[in-house]
Amino acid sequence: MTREDLILACTCDIAGKVRGKAFPAAQLDKRLKRGIGWTPTNVQITCFDTIAETPFGSFGDLVLIPDPSARLRLPEEGAPDETLVLGDIRHTDGRPWEFCTRSILRGALDRLAEVSGLRLNGTFEHEFQVRHEPDRPGSAFSSAGFRQWRAFGEALIAAMRGNGIAPDTFLREFGPGQFEVTMDPAEGLRIADNAVILRELVHAVAARFDKAATFVPIRGPETVGNGVHVHLSLSGADGEPATYDPARKHEMSRHAGQFVAGILKYLDAIIAIAAPSVVSYLRLTPHRWSSAYNNLGFRDREAAVRICPVSDLSDLARARQFHFEYRAADAAASPYMLLAALAHAGAQGIAEELEAPDATQTDLSTLSPAALAASGHKRLPSTLDEALEIFAANDTVTGWFPPGFADLYVKHKQGEASFVAGLDPQAQCARYEEVY
Repeated sequence: MTREDLILACTCDIAGKVRGKAFPAAQLDKRLKRGIGWTPTNVQITCFDTIAETPFGSFGDLVLIPDPSARLRLPEEGAPDETLVLGDIRHTDGRPWEFCTRSILRGALDRLAEVSGLRLNGTFEHEFQVRHEPDRPGSAFSSAGFRQWRAFGEALIAAMRGNGIAPDTFLREFGPGQFEVTMDPAEGLRIADNAVILRELVHAVAARFDKAATFVPIRGPETVGNGVHVHLSLSGADGEPATYDPARKHEMSRHAGQFVAGILKYLDAIIAIAAPSVVSYLRLTPHRWSSAYNNLGFRDREAAVRICPVSDLSDLARARQFHFEYRAADAAASPYMLLAALAHAGAQGIAEELEAPDATQTDLSTLSPAALAASGHKRLPSTLDEALEIFAANDTVTGWFPPGFADLYVKHKQGEASFVAGLDPQAQCARYEEVY
């Protein structure tokens, strides 16, 4: 049967889901100018395909304009290529729509440039699992585990490279059917574009192997979680690195120290964006190699922000290697919203001229509440409800986003939570596993 090539124009929404409409590939030039029709209330479609409380109702019209610089193409033998193009949601007069996640990220990056003259560089490190795979003890990081999944890994790496994403590593991780995939850093908006495209490539390549991948934050209360770690550095307008200063605390430049301090100061209020599912908080607990406190660590993989090591064996100068890693996140978050929250928090730290934080040298979970408070650290929210309450009450954080966004976001997440209310944690994880 004859098939005509279709292109999916899409957005990664505040649920972290990639949604859109397809059109014939022959219309691409037209769609790059006119876009494709979109509806404001779509922003309130939860990850479970329910519609949360919406201020828009059935009213309003928008357009989704494809951006050809953010395209995924996956060849398919004997059929048209699978093609997906990320885009921007705009008003019908061409103005950016206030609640478009790409537009929100652009606003955050612009603010960072305004307060500091700096650009953001980074990459997302993803963990995911292949569903319905039996647990094979001894497979973690093993040659046998790699050999079993070598063809899948090689196909994924080729797909990444074929879509302009420079692959870094692929490994068989600790959990059942769990993998980690990393990629080289990019700048600005492209950091998040690459994260979205990578997730879609993982799903698409897995399907070609008759497998189903999931980026669910955690598959059960007692299981290993799937995190997202965001590696970040700063550069000047000239492209030169601006994160490293060997004369300052922890070798962080003045602005880098302020940026990290901003993240940690506002972390309890942005965690609702970075870890935005009900089950995210089963993972953000001590001793899961995730993050449970707003602390900076030096090579500490349980710190919320980790100063990453540099190697004297590298062909790169120390200043080009030096960066930090944000760890309290998962793939239920839209990469655009996650990166926007981090950029805003960092910009806020620079604007407030915060002092670079000290790196913790102790297990914060062993401290009494009084000792923890005295240390200047706090336990991160332990439920989505608590995280949303702290987010909504922080006028500084909600003020970073367009008017009305905070209320919209809280209602969205409350609508999502209501879908799994009353289920036990294992059943909640199972529902999330199906959609991520």
